[in-house]
Amino acid sequence: MALFKKKEKQDYSGLVLPEHIGIIMDGNGRWAKSRMLPRSAGHRAGAKVFRTITRYCSDIGIKYLTVYAFSTENWRRPADEVSALMRLFKDYLEEALSDFKDDTIVVRFIGDKSQFDDDLRALMVENEEESKDRDGMVLNIAMNYGSRDELVRAVKSISEGVKDGSIDINSIDEKTVSDHLYTAGQPDPDLIIRPSGEYRISNFMLWQAAYTEFVIMNKLWPDFTTDDLDEAIKLFNQRNRRFGGV
Repeated sequence: MALFKKKEKQDYSGLVLPEHIGIIMDGNGRWAKSRMLPRSAGHRAGAKVFRTITRYCSDIGIKYLTVYAFSTENWRRPADEVSALMRLFKDYLEEALSDFKDDTIVVRFIGDKSQFDDDLRALMVENEEESKDRDGMVLNIAMNYGSRDELVRAVKSISEGVKDGSIDINSIDEKTVSDHLYTAGQPDPDLIIRPSGEYRISNFMLWQAAYTEFVIMNKLWPDFTTDDLDEAIKLFNQRNRRFGGV
């Protein structure tokens, strides 16, 4: 059974495709609650949507996709929900090793991997190693990711560089900071999509999103479709991106 469901590609002639899209995958728990299902059922449904949207972004020519899968704050959730999420992550990564083997998608994990168990960390490393030489879309999966934590780590790394003499303090600029983030070498997201109708950034790519266009959609992540992605890209094309200029 195919991991991703395909549909006929949208005609994007005359439209500008975002080079980098970020998605805050929000609403799994509320989706499950509205159906009187356990929250784990919502996460499983959301994982299916993630697979579909990832494949679609790759197919239409998006170069970078960053998805917010598990934040540094999500550890505060009930222990049974966190355990269910960890099992789901493992199942997905095991499937991805076989399903992605002939694919062009480059898989990367951004965030602090140290808090995950050995099996899950090994699967992350294996997925990254298996895909590192591919030439297609870069998929950043943000796990145990928090942008404030990312910035603290960048500051510490830059400070160590100043301390050992590899970085001149007077040369530190915006690029220096960007080069010490998990997304070093990648363009900032052009578009961030948040399903679920929540109007907040939730500690996601704070530095990188300085001039990102946001699209908020009033539907829960398990209900998100490729048509919704198409609509978000159309809305992105209606924005006048001035980057602080006139």
